[in-house]
Amino acid sequence: MSECAHVADLPRPEPVPLGETCPECVAAGTHPVQLRLCLTCGHVGCCDSSPLRHATGHFRETGHPVMRSFEPGESWRWCFEDGSIV
Repeated sequence: MSECAHVADLPRPEPVPLGETCPECVAAGTHPVQLRLCLTCGHVGCCDSSPLRHATGHFRETGHPVMRSFEPGESWRWCFEDGSIV
């Protein structure tokens, strides 16, 4: 893992999750795979293994660069801007 410049700009403490699952998957009637939490705003989205890739879509729409796994027992973070685990 590395530290990227975007991590320093994240709110502290991290935002409260806006939900328990991916709202876009619920609205589309699909099943989310591996949830991700936006560390800028708290949006919960599904990963790129899900059919509609809502976490990546959230980054593209908002520019919020860093997310972390929202799966139990996982705490790794990913920076979309840098394309790496941070």
